[in-house]
Amino acid sequence: MKNKGDILEVQITDIGNDGEGIGKVDGYTLFIKDAVIGDVVKAKIMKAKKNYAYAHLEEVVKSSEFRVEAKCPIARQCGGCQLQNMSYDKELEYKQSKVRNNIIRLGGFDPEFVDGVMKPIIGMENPWEYRNKAQFPVGYNKEGKIVTGFYAGRTHSIIPTTTCHIGVKENEKIMEIVRSHMEENHILPYNEETGKGLMRHVLIRKGFTSGEIMVCFVINYKQDKKATVSGTQGVEHKVASGDANEFIRGQKDLIDKLLVVKGMSSISVSINTEKTNVIMGLEIHTIYGKDTIRDTLCGLEFEISPLSFFQVNPVQTKKLYEQAIEYAALTGKETVWDLYCGIGTITLSMAKAAGRVYGIEVIPEAIEDAKRNAQRNGITNAEFYCGKAEVVLPDFYDKKRKTISGGDDGSSLHPDVIVVDPPRKGCDEKCLETMIKMAPERIVYVSCDSATLARDLRILADGGYHIAAIRPCDMFPWTVHVETVVLLTKTSGSEG
Repeated sequence: MKNKGDILEVQITDIGNDGEGIGKVDGYTLFIKDAVIGDVVKAKIMKAKKNYAYAHLEEVVKSSEFRVEAKCPIARQCGGCQLQNMSYDKELEYKQSKVRNNIIRLGGFDPEFVDGVMKPIIGMENPWEYRNKAQFPVGYNKEGKIVTGFYAGRTHSIIPTTTCHIGVKENEKIMEIVRSHMEENHILPYNEETGKGLMRHVLIRKGFTSGEIMVCFVINYKQDKKATVSGTQGVEHKVASGDANEFIRGQKDLIDKLLVVKGMSSISVSINTEKTNVIMGLEIHTIYGKDTIRDTLCGLEFEISPLSFFQVNPVQTKKLYEQAIEYAALTGKETVWDLYCGIGTITLSMAKAAGRVYGIEVIPEAIEDAKRNAQRNGITNAEFYCGKAEVVLPDFYDKKRKTISGGDDGSSLHPDVIVVDPPRKGCDEKCLETMIKMAPERIVYVSCDSATLARDLRILADGGYHIAAIRPCDMFPWTVHVETVVLLTKTSGSEG
């Protein structure tokens, strides 16, 4: 066993699930953040266990052929990107291998079988400036100066920056305006320890197709009454007043400053007075422009509010959804269920080529958004249900089964396709059991976590489904996260 503080020289021979380099010294395993496979490094042990340790990269003795210079100067400190020191081609190889290994190891599938159905990962031509959403925390540095930036990994310590190379270029100008305005008007950042201060976060969203930009200030104050103040171009804007008088007094000036940013379409405040890690409050007040911005995905127009879930990489989302639609093999007659449907992005994309589609989502606001999005795009063959998929689907199944004898043709009971795009924890087991009972011809599983995907694929395979295709998609370049879309069919086959 090695000890804390030991400095060891080690060759990096593998990459862990969190992107850390892995190497061994005398059989003792070291996990080293920011080390790249192929590197020879000196690393200082920070936390030692019997058979392994976590170590800090002290020096790169010999650089790997896959090591590149990080584009972002704070990449090592920031918790956002874990792989900026690795070439993009090697990153794609790592993600392909990560999905493959999880399906084999955690799902218990035969390696030869998996290699036979696994398709090459869908990468990005330009893996920069792809995020349409950014959330900048606001706070103080050690000198008491106002800073904005991103949290260091596994902490709430802000690494000061106004720039993010995976975000849109407009972010930098907006954050420079906000920080300067706060300093000039003595607007205090929120202090997590005391619960005092006003400005907590700044949310920025951009519609890649429309070019429209939204800014939402997350602020800490209690609403006493409404005050109306004049905004730019004589437009009246209603804002909540109370403990945030200093913000209100300067808000017209702040709006004027932000309007120099091309595409600025919506400025709002979100009220969050809770001591919580949740960024957004539920109460939103628009102080300039529209309540939402627009964007287009797979030929459909969506309205996006500060609280809407919308995929952060629209370029890759289009490719991911197109792959899912291809796997669904729609001819215009099929009945499709989309579980965990959100604001209906996949549901409505499928609706264009299906006979009838149904969406299920637990968040009421998302269901309302989905209904509005269907109406906005003239889609009449989509129906949405609010609730947990593992509750709504069994209930629907049981009711439909009881009405079969009453003249129902049972088409909804046995859909042609079920699409699932669950959260990171995967599908609920009861939901998977009901899917198997409903016996669709095809299941299209879109996953953001290949570990829970592997677990769920095993349940579906044991329930009579055959894995016909697996395709990873890189939605989040320079991070360890990877999406995967899988096609399962009722066709018999040996999964191993």
